[in-house]
Amino acid sequence: MRARRGDTTALALGAAANGVLAYVFFVLATRHLGAEAAAPVSILWTYWSFAAAALTFPIQHWIARSVAARRGSGGVRQALPRVTALVLVSALGVGLLAWLGRDTLFQRDDVWFPALVAWVTLGSGFMGVVRGGLSAQNRFRSVGLALAAENGLRCGAAVLLVVAGVRSSVGFGVCLAAGSLVGLLWPSSLRFARNGDSETVAAPVGFLGNAAGGQLLSQAILTGGPVVLALSGGTATEVTALFAGLALFRAPYTLAVGLVSQLTGALTRAVIEDRRRVLQKVRAGIFFATGVSALVAGTVGAVAGPFLVRFIFGSQVRIGELPSALIATGSALALGNLLLTVLIIAHGRSGALAGAWAIAVVGGAAVLALAGGSPLSQVCWAFAAAELVAFAALLVAEVSGSARLAAQRTGVRPQAPSAS
Repeated sequence: MRARRGDTTALALGAAANGVLAYVFFVLATRHLGAEAAAPVSILWTYWSFAAAALTFPIQHWIARSVAARRGSGGVRQALPRVTALVLVSALGVGLLAWLGRDTLFQRDDVWFPALVAWVTLGSGFMGVVRGGLSAQNRFRSVGLALAAENGLRCGAAVLLVVAGVRSSVGFGVCLAAGSLVGLLWPSSLRFARNGDSETVAAPVGFLGNAAGGQLLSQAILTGGPVVLALSGGTATEVTALFAGLALFRAPYTLAVGLVSQLTGALTRAVIEDRRRVLQKVRAGIFFATGVSALVAGTVGAVAGPFLVRFIFGSQVRIGELPSALIATGSALALGNLLLTVLIIAHGRSGALAGAWAIAVVGGAAVLALAGGSPLSQVCWAFAAAELVAFAALLVAEVSGSARLAAQRTGVRPQAPSAS
């Protein structure tokens, strides 16, 4: 128990440091380069967040689940060449697209930033393997250190550029892309033995493709509000306020992304060992905790959110009580969705993730089209609605999947699922 608490503490500290250092790097880039010169770095940073969602998270949890389910890493070892090929093809494809759109994206006609896009893609896949290998070996303190070290390396390299007086957006882009090199500090995480079930892990490319699609849609809903607001006619002030509100209330989610590294293996073992009572308690805990958290977050968002936004981001950044409450509520629901995602991955049902988030996108778009009020309030209603629809869809998918799995094991027709 003491070791588990130590692991959890290390993951929490690593995730917190990772988030703080991310802001430090971006502040260093914008203050040293200026707003205009830092724009290509901002685009690369935005792409990195999506690459991490599409590659790092799914690969990490696929490895952790596969090793736990097969009581060994033989299947991962056999499937990893195909996964590597998938990441390589993705890097080349995205790099080519970035090169074709380099003038619009980066306001440059050279190959540097398209090449960095490809590098970031490869690095995201690489870090997924590193964190997955460490998680599968129950080395969660190393996972926490890897989380902090990735952005720590970026910040250290950026500080060197500042001290040397180098005012190059490419230089800061290289610093960003180079963060994944910290994975080389844990070479043992890349070694997968032939033990356990050595048969090929079932459809790894399909599993990762579905998980990546779901995570991309999830990330778009979680972070894409400012873009939607700008396209919907919001003012620059409103876009900044929305960005600030999302950044503020997304902090617990950012922390939890690192903490859930412990859950995948444990939940997978519960699924494999058919510990239904444990899984039912986990599901019920997520359901009720998310409901209570959403109510509390909405209240805090309405009462304290506007003040906190002004206090943290400056007196000129203002947001109303209703938008703040909606952002806080949606962010709390996003945390519940993250936990349900890990539970569904433990069942090996990544296809349900893509389907649930596709439904959420449709629900959010419908609310955006039908909601009244200012563009800011419309986007905030759409964000909260999309997260709520996602929570319902993920919950239904997990319950129905558990019922089907129980029916397969017992030969009994499943009854109508219950949320608890």
